[in-house]
Amino acid sequence: MRKAELGIVVIYLETLVTLVACLNQEGLYLYELKQSLDDPESRLSSWNPRDSTPCNWYGVTCTNTSVTALDLSDTNVGGPFPGGILCRLPNLSWVNLFNNSINETLTEEISLCGSLLHLDLSQNLLSGPLPRALPGLPRLRYLDLSGNNLSGPIPESYGSFPSLEVLSLVSNLLQGPIPPSLGNLTSLKMLNLSYNPFVPSLIPDTLGNLTNLQVLWLTQCNLVGLIPDTLGNLLHLQDLDLALNDLYGPIPPSIVRLTTLRQIELYNNSLSGDLPPGLGNLTNLRLLDASMNHLTGPIPHDLCSLPLESLNLYENRFQGTLPPSIANSPYLYELRLFGNRLSGPLPQNLGSNSPLRWLDLSSNQFWGPLPPTLCRMGALEELLVIYNLLSGDIPPTLATCQTLTRVRLGFNRFSGEVPSGIWGLPHVYLLELVDNSFSGSISRTIAGAGNLSLLILSKNNFSGPIPDEVGWLDNLVEFSAADNSFTGPLPDSIVNLAQLGILDFHNNRLSGVLPKGIRSWKKLNDLNLANNQIGGTIPEEIAALSVLNFLDLSRNRFSGRVPTGLQNLKLNQLNLSYNRLSGELPRMLAKDMYRSSFIGNPGLCVDLKGLCDGRGQEKSVGYVWLLRTIFVVATLVFFVGVVWFYFRYRNFRDAKRAIDKSKWTLMSFHKLGFSEDEILNCLDEDNVIGSGSSGKVYKVVLSSGEVVAVKKIWGGVKKEVESGDVEKGRVQDNAFDTEVETLGKIRHKNIVKLWCCCTTRDCKLLVYEYMPNGSLGDLLHGSKGGLLDWPTRYKIAVDAAEGLSYLHHDCVPPIVHRDVKSNNILLDGDFGARVADFGVAKAVETTPKGTKSMSVIAGSCGYIAPEYAYTLRVNEKSDIYSFGVVMLELVTGRRSVDPEFGEKDLVKWVCTTLDQKGVDHLIDSRLDSCFKEEICKAFNIGLMCTSPLPINRPSMRRVVKMLQEVGTENQTKPAKKDGKLSPYYYDDASDHGSVA
Repeated sequence: MRKAELGIVVIYLETLVTLVACLNQEGLYLYELKQSLDDPESRLSSWNPRDSTPCNWYGVTCTNTSVTALDLSDTNVGGPFPGGILCRLPNLSWVNLFNNSINETLTEEISLCGSLLHLDLSQNLLSGPLPRALPGLPRLRYLDLSGNNLSGPIPESYGSFPSLEVLSLVSNLLQGPIPPSLGNLTSLKMLNLSYNPFVPSLIPDTLGNLTNLQVLWLTQCNLVGLIPDTLGNLLHLQDLDLALNDLYGPIPPSIVRLTTLRQIELYNNSLSGDLPPGLGNLTNLRLLDASMNHLTGPIPHDLCSLPLESLNLYENRFQGTLPPSIANSPYLYELRLFGNRLSGPLPQNLGSNSPLRWLDLSSNQFWGPLPPTLCRMGALEELLVIYNLLSGDIPPTLATCQTLTRVRLGFNRFSGEVPSGIWGLPHVYLLELVDNSFSGSISRTIAGAGNLSLLILSKNNFSGPIPDEVGWLDNLVEFSAADNSFTGPLPDSIVNLAQLGILDFHNNRLSGVLPKGIRSWKKLNDLNLANNQIGGTIPEEIAALSVLNFLDLSRNRFSGRVPTGLQNLKLNQLNLSYNRLSGELPRMLAKDMYRSSFIGNPGLCVDLKGLCDGRGQEKSVGYVWLLRTIFVVATLVFFVGVVWFYFRYRNFRDAKRAIDKSKWTLMSFHKLGFSEDEILNCLDEDNVIGSGSSGKVYKVVLSSGEVVAVKKIWGGVKKEVESGDVEKGRVQDNAFDTEVETLGKIRHKNIVKLWCCCTTRDCKLLVYEYMPNGSLGDLLHGSKGGLLDWPTRYKIAVDAAEGLSYLHHDCVPPIVHRDVKSNNILLDGDFGARVADFGVAKAVETTPKGTKSMSVIAGSCGYIAPEYAYTLRVNEKSDIYSFGVVMLELVTGRRSVDPEFGEKDLVKWVCTTLDQKGVDHLIDSRLDSCFKEEICKAFNIGLMCTSPLPINRPSMRRVVKMLQEVGTENQTKPAKKDGKLSPYYYDDASDHGSVA
């Protein structure tokens, strides 16, 4: 046994001697490096210890057999940074470990690598502080630590690098201010500190000393104050990016001295004043993005004479006209000026000299015709000019622009016939011509518009029949053509539109009958054919449209009976008035609340005032006699017993009831099919379905079979802090009044319906529609969370988003919910979502100084937007953040706060886990992996909504649009520009004020 062990030792020693004899010293160091790293893909398999030198190994470069460079980028190796090993290589000058899994902290021993010129550790998992001794590397010229988890402040010593030319610390967790000592790095050519959560601080004036600087990127660095005038000293600067901060004041005039500038990005700040005169001196400028500020004045003529490629000045306060010289820019491909106060005609040669791709001039006061040259170079994709005073015909040249995808000409003064080629453009998915004076008919060439999803033609002078070719548009989701003069019947082919969600042709001259086969409209939500001349019967198959929410067939020539199946639909609005309907109404519709839905139909007979004066001669005498006999007998038999029971137990009954019916006041907000007595009789403990510090919630089954939910609130009691709630000092009376005031005046399919309220001195009742599936929070985080598959969760997200979008964009003034959370999203029997609990909602009325601030915080832990906690400023962005948290709950299946997160909430936990482990560790394991692509898209929407900067959060209207696109088309992902996000993925502003 001992001989065997001795033999093994001998073999090991012989092997070691052989390796030492074969591999030189630097090779041994690198082999030791291999042993210290994880290499799951065996990318270092060529590192063979039997070689004499490592010079032929993967990623190794030698000069005269000495290692000078090591490039292991994108190899997926992991482990701590091997500084102690690498620094033993005397001539090593180049180290590139980009995009790996190098983790732990950077130790001070890295300062021993005295020969290093280039160090790239970007896109790894490094954490902890920046090494203070790193500036001790005398030859270092390039340092990139971007995309890690480094934290703490930038050490003051980082201003003492003797030879540094590139410093990039993008996308870390660095705090503290930007140190003024960085102004000592006079050899620096590129400084990129973007996307770090620095404390609010000024741009150091000393950065003006970096006279060799070519690139300065300080995007989203929490910068405040003025842009220092000293930046005008950076005479070699080519790219200046100060976007996504809170800078204010004017753009310094000294910036026009930077004649080498090619790109200026100042978007999403609070800059004011005019664009500085002399911008025409920047003869190399290709991109200027100063959008979403408060800039004023005219657009300088000398700016528009530059060879620009992209000009984004949207959402400012510019006035004046558009300089004709803008059309002379030979490289201009993007021009976005919407949301200003510009007027005058458009340059008629715009697009003739440049490959124009994106043109958005919406929400200005431009007048005159569209330039015929917009698509001369054949590149135009988006033409957005809504809300202007433009007039004339659509230029025929646009009919041949095959690259167009979005055309929005609405809310102008255009006239004439639409060129036939426009109808059939193959890539257009949105064609909006609403509120103009267009005439003529829809051309049969529309058959070629295979990508068309939204066709919006309302409020024009279109006429003629609807062509059969419309039925070939398989992707059509909305067809709105109200307030025109279309004639003839709806084509039979229209039933082929399986994706159709909205069909609106009210106020036209349509005739004929409804086509057969409308049951194929499985996704139809809104059908409005009011005020036409359509006849025939209302088909029974209309009851198969299970998601139908709005049905208006009023003022037509429909006859026959009302389909029985209509009573099974969950309609938010029903209007069949002023037709020729006859017979008796279905039982569930023969209620007072539906009276106005059926007036003007003389043949209908039901005991509702205004619909039928009596039961007429149709009732047989025998039936009446039998009914009276039964009544008399019943009266004689039970009269004595009933009277005795009443007097005997009246006092007992009244004592048992805590509610005196005689003192109740009823306020209804819809037509009711019940009385307050019917509600009060059911408020016993057997019907309680929920309770809290404010009161109880009862399930009440009415005599008609309908079910309602009743919230009983005791007056005069302060609301205590419940689990997750942080609102303090609110009185329940205020919450009740707010709920009644808000829900009493709004109507939407995704807002919980408040039927009525009942009040007395000591108690208040709110009567809502009943939601069989309870709240999203209880269901998602309870034992039945597995029932919510991804399609159901997606439907809930869309419904809730549409409800909030209605509050933000369609209510005047807008309403902010202030307590959006999963427990305040209720689910009906089909898992349709309703936004509920408006006890702390506020109408947003802006003051001259901005948005009104509140005296207390309202909301729930984990859902409160970070800026709301310290500014108390009420606006829609707070709701959007809370909705984003709900989106993350739907994707992850996690609660907004959880002991597992420690001191973090769901948003912070998601961001940390995403960076460290990836998205696969975040998706709820109960969800089917086949939906992963759609889930990831929804997850990205949740991240956008929970952006720490309110200005980065999309509007709810934009959120609805993005959610609707999930699963139906590939979304355009944010482009990256040398490692940083391009500003052009913020598309929200282009969809303001209209259907999208």
